[in-house]
Order: sequence, then C-alpha cells, then structure tokens
Amino acid sequence: MKAHRLMVALALCGAMGGGLAACGDDDEGGSASSGGGGEAAQEELSGKVSIDGSSTVQPFAEAASEFFGEEQPGVQVTVSGAGTGAGFERFCAGETDISDASRPIEDDETEACEKGGITPSEVQVANDGIAIIAHESFPVSCVKTSDLKKLLAPKSKINNYSELGGEWPDQEVSFFTPGEESGTFDFFTEFVLETDGEERADKVQKSANDNQIMTGVSGTEGALAYVGFSYAEEAEGIKILEVDAGDGCVAPSAQTIQDGSYKPLSRPLFMYASQKSIQKPEVKGFMDFTLENAERIAEAAKIVPMTAEQAEKAKAALTQAES
Repeated sequence: MKAHRLMVALALCGAMGGGLAACGDDDEGGSASSGGGGEAAQEELSGKVSIDGSSTVQPFAEAASEFFGEEQPGVQVTVSGAGTGAGFERFCAGETDISDASRPIEDDETEACEKGGITPSEVQVANDGIAIIAHESFPVSCVKTSDLKKLLAPKSKINNYSELGGEWPDQEVSFFTPGEESGTFDFFTEFVLETDGEERADKVQKSANDNQIMTGVSGTEGALAYVGFSYAEEAEGIKILEVDAGDGCVAPSAQTIQDGSYKPLSRPLFMYASQKSIQKPEVKGFMDFTLENAERIAEAAKIVPMTAEQAEKAKAALTQAES
C-alpha cells in the first residue's frame, strides 16, 4: 500500500506546514508517531500505543498517529494493517491496544476476546464504500448487484461476461479480490453475495494488498475487482463502476457513502479499544485526540469523514468505554 501511504504522507506534510523534511520515514511494517509542534497538550504523555487490523482503516490510523505526534512526541504509535480478522486475533490475544476494523466484530471474535480477558468497545472513526472497479477499457459503466452475485457466487460457472446478456462484453471473466482475512472481503460476501465468507475460487486472484489488486486490474483487460473506495479513487488505469442495487445506478462518492444511498456497499469504519487498554493514559489520549480531530484526519487520509451525528455517537461510545 505504498502508493496510498505516500499520498497520506504528502497530505500530512502540507498540513504540518514544514514540507517533506518535517515527515519521518515510513515502511511496510508500520509507522511511528513523531514530534512536530502543534498546539500544546494539556498533559504530556509517554508510552506506546500499538494498532493493527484493517488495511482500509490503516491510512486513517497512520494520519492520526502523525497528528497526535505533533502534540504528544513522547508517545510512540505503531500502525500495521494485517486485515480486520487478523487484527482482531492479535487484539483478543492482548497483543495490541487498538484494533482497526472495516466491519463490526463478530460473535466468535467477541468470545475469543472474552476468553482472553478483553472487553472490546466499538468506536466509529470514519466512513468508507466498497468500489467496484474494472480495467479502464471495460465497456460496462454500471453493474447490478444481482450480476455481481452471479459472477462471484461460490458455485458460479460463468466464464464469459456475455453469459449475463445486455451490454456485457464477449470476454473471459477475470477477478481480483481481497483475501479472507480482509474486512472488505467479509462485507462484500455478506451483503452482495449473501454468503458466510465464501466466493468463487476459479478465475480469481486474491491479495491482502489493495494496491496489488488495482495493479492487477489496470494491467488485465476485462478484469473486475472490489476494493475500498479511498484506494480506488486515487488509482490510474481503472474505472470505477456505478452500482445498481435495484433503485438505479449510483456512483460512490463522499456524499452517497455518508447518506447511505450508495447501497449496499457503504459502511462505517471502526477502531476497537479494550476497557483495559483505554485505562492507559496514552491510549485514552490517542483515542480522545482521534475523535476530536476525526474530520481533519479523514481529510489527510483521503477517506470519507463521519457526519456530525455519527461523530457525537462515537464520542458517546468512547465515553462509555472509558467508564
């Protein structure tokens, strides 16, 4: 996800007003917050905050850690993006303080947390939509969710798009999708395919890296894929398709994702903190800061911010988690 991280870094540098020299190095393994001025904090904190989970939420978490580092240089925040499912595994084992998620925690994950003595608290931090993308030469501009189901259902036997009829081209099918560890995969299979985390296995190339998916699509004529909207919006060599869930074609945008008209592929994004970790001043400080600055963090991360109503509910959820 280096391309997306570079965009986040450039946005943050501009926000800091110090040019590229003000930004620290980044690598695949995560990022650490660094000092950089900003408003004086009420209390100087120290310690470490570890975050893992959704690769979709990762740029938001990285931007939050950079801004937080301006006010609290004594706190080291590390951010990784192993995927929502893998992130919950680490979180429930007590290995991380915060788990990024592009879907709500599932019952079996909650049970695993409880066995590990972890009580997870859900806090929304932003919004996202899942974009349906295709090679830039693809002749279809709007896709029905019913056709997506026919193409990617576990038992699908469709080998050529023309089998769907209509404007679909006479071209062999080819798909690039997230892996099973991804919250995007979970969300798509549940709300579009209506399966319990299953899709077809043939004609599909899977990757945990959204940029690899988009590279595959841009280099493969006739390819279709689904990825987080924030990633697709920046990509070259692809086209973002409108989606028709039965009420007409709707394109993903900040507005249609926030108001839910881009359905069924709009979704909230979360950070989960445990009641135990939130007692740490550095973790509480980070979460408080993130919600207070959620809009500008979302802007820097090029992700859809919460509405005012969502932000108020998120702050209430965090207050409840802290009690």
